[in-house]
Amino acid sequence: MATPVLDKADAAGEPEPGFADSPYITVTMRVRRFNSEVSAEAVWEDFQLEIDPKERVLDALHKIKWDIDGTLTFRRSCAHGICGSDAMRINGKNRLACKTLIKDINPEKPITVEPIKGLTVLKDLVVDMDPFFQAYRDVMPFLITKDTNEPTRERFQTAEDRERFDDTTKCILCAACTSSCPVFWNDGQYFGPAAIVNAHRFIFDSRDEAGEQRLEILNDRDGVWRCRTTFNCTDACPRGIEVTKAIQEVKRALITRRF
Repeated sequence: MATPVLDKADAAGEPEPGFADSPYITVTMRVRRFNSEVSAEAVWEDFQLEIDPKERVLDALHKIKWDIDGTLTFRRSCAHGICGSDAMRINGKNRLACKTLIKDINPEKPITVEPIKGLTVLKDLVVDMDPFFQAYRDVMPFLITKDTNEPTRERFQTAEDRERFDDTTKCILCAACTSSCPVFWNDGQYFGPAAIVNAHRFIFDSRDEAGEQRLEILNDRDGVWRCRTTFNCTDACPRGIEVTKAIQEVKRALITRRF
């Protein structure tokens, strides 16, 4: 078998056609830093790095943490928009860092990254999620039936019944919706959109038998009536859930007791 012969251009190290220009660009990541052990005040810190514009903000944060400043602190897990760990404010909007491409957020200007609002900042981009998850637990986000015996077969449901609450099953508990809500910013006692969405998912589930109980929980002064229908939550949801619509359906169910 003949030995492959390199083209002279290749042997000389010349780039192949189409690869003459580097795909990398220089971007400035402006990150809001906070460390209570250093200062009581948060500060903005700029980082310049070379990155492919088709990479994600999460990739940029990784480059900063791994190559520039290992003290940068943020949450992330699956990196594919499923776990909901890396919700943060990017250029003033709540987004998932793992789903936001550099090229889509005007990289010619500094890209601002800061923690989501309404929750206590622990360090850098990490916030205390305990109040958020407590509100989630309070609406009992699990199937409840009056039959205490273990079922002997699956609980059947028609496709039409399943479709009734299909949209709200998509929630990944990232808190992007709740932390975009002005009411939640001003009063952390409000249940928030995410908790109401997850209550909706079971209130309208034909197999569940605790809808009335959940409605009474959300009828509280810190419940569903605090919503001002600003649509911030719907705009912020990375899963495309019609959050405001779900909240209105819960309000309607409270009035009519039909669900």
